[in-house]
Amino acid sequence: MPKSRVRKKKDDTYTPPEKRQATKLDMGGRRWVAPVMLALFVIGLAWIVVYYVTQADLPVESLGDWNIVVGFGFIALGFVVSTQWK
Repeated sequence: MPKSRVRKKKDDTYTPPEKRQATKLDMGGRRWVAPVMLALFVIGLAWIVVYYVTQADLPVESLGDWNIVVGFGFIALGFVVSTQWK
């Protein structure tokens, strides 16, 4: 079996790495996406919780069980808005 080569040591002087500047992230002007997305999630969840806690008297009594669909609609809109997040 052939012998492996012995590596020659370079100079023992330490050279510090080059300084790097922090990269600034460009939000692309879409700072509104996260707050709107979270707001839609919270509104949808609150709508459904209020519907169950008030035993179908609130938020809109005339909608009846469709209040659940409205709550999930807000949540679905939150997911649609989340696709705009970069």
